[in-house]
Amino acid sequence: MHTIRRGGEVETEIRKSRFLCALARADDEDAARGFIAERRREHWSAAHNCTAYVLGEDGGVQRSSDDGEPGGTAGVPMLEVLRHRGLTDTVAVVTRYFGGVKLGAGGLIRAYGNAVSAAVDEVGVLERRRLLVVDVFADYVLGGRLESDLRGSSLTVRDVAYGDRVRIEVALPEAELEDFGVRLAELTGGRAQSQVRGSTVVEVEP
Repeated sequence: MHTIRRGGEVETEIRKSRFLCALARADDEDAARGFIAERRREHWSAAHNCTAYVLGEDGGVQRSSDDGEPGGTAGVPMLEVLRHRGLTDTVAVVTRYFGGVKLGAGGLIRAYGNAVSAAVDEVGVLERRRLLVVDVFADYVLGGRLESDLRGSSLTVRDVAYGDRVRIEVALPEAELEDFGVRLAELTGGRAQSQVRGSTVVEVEP
Protein backbone atom coordinates (compact mmCIF):
# COMPACT_ATOMS: atom_id res chain seq x y z
CA MET A 1 0.00 0.00 0.00
CA HIS A 2 0.91 3.67 -0.30
CA THR A 3 0.01 6.85 1.54
CA ILE A 4 0.31 10.54 0.75
CA ARG A 5 3.60 12.21 1.59
CA ARG A 6 1.85 15.15 3.27
CA GLY A 7 -1.43 17.00 3.40
CA GLY A 8 -2.23 19.72 0.92
CA GLU A 9 -4.81 21.51 -1.20
CA VAL A 10 -5.14 21.99 -4.95
CA GLU A 11 -7.75 24.07 -6.79
CA THR A 12 -9.05 23.38 -10.28
CA GLU A 13 -11.69 25.26 -12.26
CA ILE A 14 -14.11 23.59 -14.68
CA ARG A 15 -16.73 25.62 -16.54
CA LYS A 16 -16.74 28.35 -13.87
CA SER A 17 -17.10 25.91 -10.94
CA ARG A 18 -14.19 25.88 -8.48
CA PHE A 19 -13.11 22.50 -7.11
CA LEU A 20 -10.82 22.60 -4.06
CA CYS A 21 -9.40 19.21 -3.14
CA ALA A 22 -7.86 18.97 0.32
CA LEU A 23 -5.96 15.82 1.32
CA ALA A 24 -4.83 14.74 4.76
CA ARG A 25 -3.38 11.68 6.42
CA ALA A 26 -5.64 9.95 8.95
CA ASP A 27 -4.87 7.02 11.25
CA ASP A 28 -8.51 6.18 12.03
CA GLU A 29 -12.10 7.15 11.28
CA ASP A 30 -12.22 9.72 14.07
CA ALA A 31 -9.31 11.57 12.49
CA ALA A 32 -10.88 11.31 9.03
CA ARG A 33 -14.24 12.60 10.25
CA GLY A 34 -12.52 15.38 12.17
CA PHE A 35 -10.75 16.60 9.04
CA ILE A 36 -13.99 16.42 7.04
CA ALA A 37 -15.84 18.43 9.72
CA GLU A 38 -13.07 21.02 9.76
CA ARG A 39 -13.26 21.48 5.98
CA ARG A 40 -17.05 21.75 6.08
CA ARG A 41 -16.83 24.44 8.76
CA GLU A 42 -14.22 26.33 6.75
CA HIS A 43 -16.22 26.11 3.50
CA TRP A 44 -19.76 26.27 4.92
CA SER A 45 -20.94 28.48 2.05
CA ALA A 46 -19.85 26.06 -0.70
CA ALA A 47 -22.43 24.17 -2.76
CA HIS A 48 -20.93 20.77 -1.81
CA ASN A 49 -18.19 19.27 0.34
CA CYS A 50 -17.82 15.74 -1.03
CA THR A 51 -15.63 13.21 0.74
CA ALA A 52 -13.79 9.91 0.45
CA TYR A 53 -11.31 8.08 2.62
CA VAL A 54 -9.41 4.80 2.79
CA LEU A 55 -7.99 3.57 6.10
CA GLY A 56 -6.20 0.56 7.54
CA GLU A 57 -3.02 -1.31 6.72
CA ASP A 58 -4.82 -3.22 3.94
CA GLY A 59 -7.12 -0.33 2.97
CA GLY A 60 -10.09 -2.25 4.34
CA VAL A 61 -12.06 0.79 5.57
CA GLN A 62 -13.52 2.79 2.67
CA ARG A 63 -16.19 5.49 2.83
CA SER A 64 -17.48 8.20 0.51
CA SER A 65 -20.20 10.85 0.37
CA ASP A 66 -21.72 12.78 -2.55
CA ASP A 67 -22.97 15.54 -0.19
CA GLY A 68 -25.95 16.43 -2.37
CA GLU A 69 -24.44 15.85 -5.79
CA PRO A 70 -26.29 13.26 -7.93
CA GLY A 71 -25.67 9.75 -6.55
CA GLY A 72 -22.36 8.24 -7.60
CA THR A 73 -20.99 11.37 -9.29
CA ALA A 74 -18.65 12.66 -6.57
CA GLY A 75 -17.72 10.47 -3.60
CA VAL A 76 -17.38 7.25 -5.61
CA PRO A 77 -15.04 8.65 -8.30
CA MET A 78 -13.00 10.29 -5.53
CA LEU A 79 -12.76 6.95 -3.73
CA GLU A 80 -11.81 5.20 -6.97
CA VAL A 81 -8.80 7.49 -7.39
CA LEU A 82 -7.58 6.68 -3.86
CA ARG A 83 -8.08 2.96 -4.50
CA HIS A 84 -6.45 3.04 -7.94
CA ARG A 85 -3.40 4.77 -6.48
CA GLY A 86 -3.22 2.13 -3.74
CA LEU A 87 -3.52 4.78 -1.02
CA THR A 88 -4.52 4.19 2.57
CA ASP A 89 -4.79 6.29 5.74
CA THR A 90 -5.79 9.11 3.38
CA VAL A 91 -8.87 11.37 3.41
CA ALA A 92 -9.98 13.64 0.56
CA VAL A 93 -12.50 16.47 0.67
CA VAL A 94 -13.47 18.19 -2.58
CA THR A 95 -15.26 21.50 -2.03
CA ARG A 96 -17.28 22.78 -4.99
CA TYR A 97 -18.24 26.38 -5.47
CA PHE A 98 -20.88 26.24 -8.19
CA GLY A 99 -20.22 28.53 -11.15
CA GLY A 100 -23.68 28.43 -12.69
CA VAL A 101 -23.00 25.90 -15.45
CA LYS A 102 -24.26 22.34 -14.94
CA LEU A 103 -21.69 19.67 -15.81
CA GLY A 104 -23.93 16.62 -16.16
CA ALA A 105 -23.22 13.26 -14.54
CA GLY A 106 -20.21 12.43 -16.71
CA GLY A 107 -18.74 15.87 -16.24
CA LEU A 108 -19.12 15.66 -12.46
CA ILE A 109 -17.49 12.22 -12.31
CA ARG A 110 -14.48 13.49 -14.28
CA ALA A 111 -14.28 16.73 -12.30
CA TYR A 112 -14.26 15.12 -8.87
CA GLY A 113 -11.91 12.33 -9.92
CA ASN A 114 -9.51 14.74 -11.60
CA ALA A 115 -9.54 17.04 -8.58
CA VAL A 116 -8.31 14.23 -6.34
CA SER A 117 -5.75 13.04 -8.93
CA ALA A 118 -4.29 16.54 -9.23
CA ALA A 119 -4.01 16.86 -5.46
CA VAL A 120 -2.31 13.46 -5.08
CA ASP A 121 0.16 14.39 -7.83
CA GLU A 122 0.91 17.63 -6.00
CA VAL A 123 1.54 16.19 -2.50
CA GLY A 124 3.28 12.99 -3.64
CA VAL A 125 3.10 9.44 -2.30
CA LEU A 126 5.21 7.10 -0.20
CA GLU A 127 5.20 3.32 -0.28
CA ARG A 128 4.48 1.49 2.96
CA ARG A 129 6.36 -1.72 3.63
CA ARG A 130 6.07 -4.11 6.54
CA LEU A 131 9.51 -5.17 7.73
CA LEU A 132 10.75 -7.57 10.39
CA VAL A 133 12.54 -6.03 13.36
CA VAL A 134 15.64 -8.10 14.21
CA ASP A 135 17.95 -7.68 17.19
CA VAL A 136 21.61 -8.50 16.55
CA PHE A 137 23.82 -9.16 19.57
CA ALA A 138 27.60 -9.04 19.49
CA ASP A 139 30.49 -8.39 21.89
CA TYR A 140 32.22 -5.01 21.99
CA VAL A 141 35.16 -6.18 19.88
CA LEU A 142 32.80 -6.89 16.98
CA GLY A 143 30.14 -4.28 17.68
CA GLY A 144 31.67 -1.19 16.09
CA ARG A 145 32.69 -2.82 12.84
CA LEU A 146 29.43 -4.74 12.60
CA GLU A 147 27.39 -1.56 13.08
CA SER A 148 29.44 0.14 10.36
CA ASP A 149 28.94 -2.80 7.97
CA LEU A 150 25.18 -2.88 8.58
CA ARG A 151 24.78 0.89 8.15
CA GLY A 152 26.68 0.64 4.87
CA SER A 153 24.24 -1.97 3.56
CA SER A 154 20.69 -1.65 2.26
CA LEU A 155 19.31 -2.56 5.69
CA THR A 156 17.69 -0.05 8.03
CA VAL A 157 19.57 0.30 11.33
CA ARG A 158 16.94 1.53 13.79
CA ASP A 159 18.84 1.60 17.06
CA VAL A 160 22.14 0.70 18.73
CA ALA A 161 22.37 0.05 22.47
CA TYR A 162 25.34 -0.80 24.68
CA GLY A 163 24.83 -3.08 27.68
CA ASP A 164 26.56 -6.35 28.51
CA ARG A 165 26.84 -6.65 24.76
CA VAL A 166 26.13 -4.44 21.78
CA ARG A 167 22.55 -4.71 20.50
CA ILE A 168 21.91 -3.48 16.97
CA GLU A 169 18.28 -3.27 15.89
CA VAL A 170 17.72 -3.65 12.15
CA ALA A 171 14.66 -3.82 9.92
CA LEU A 172 14.51 -5.98 6.81
CA PRO A 173 11.98 -7.68 4.52
CA GLU A 174 10.96 -11.16 5.65
CA ALA A 175 12.18 -12.61 2.35
CA GLU A 176 15.73 -11.46 3.19
CA LEU A 177 15.87 -12.97 6.69
CA GLU A 178 17.65 -16.19 5.71
CA ASP A 179 20.28 -14.39 3.62
CA PHE A 180 20.79 -11.93 6.47
CA GLY A 181 21.58 -14.78 8.85
CA VAL A 182 24.17 -16.16 6.43
CA ARG A 183 25.73 -12.75 5.90
CA LEU A 184 25.85 -12.07 9.64
CA ALA A 185 27.70 -15.36 10.21
CA GLU A 186 30.20 -14.46 7.49
CA LEU A 187 30.81 -10.96 8.89
CA THR A 188 31.38 -12.14 12.45
CA GLY A 189 32.71 -15.66 12.06
CA GLY A 190 29.56 -16.94 13.71
CA ARG A 191 30.12 -14.85 16.84
CA ALA A 192 26.95 -12.74 16.62
CA GLN A 193 23.39 -13.82 17.36
CA SER A 194 20.13 -12.50 15.99
CA GLN A 195 16.48 -12.86 16.87
CA VAL A 196 13.27 -11.55 15.35
CA ARG A 197 11.56 -9.21 17.81
CA GLY A 198 8.50 -8.17 15.83
CA SER A 199 7.59 -6.12 12.79
CA THR A 200 7.15 -2.49 11.81
CA VAL A 201 5.82 -0.44 8.92
CA VAL A 202 8.17 1.96 7.19
CA GLU A 203 7.51 4.56 4.52
CA VAL A 204 9.91 4.75 1.59
CA GLU A 205 10.13 6.30 -1.86
CA PRO A 206 8.14 4.11 -4.29
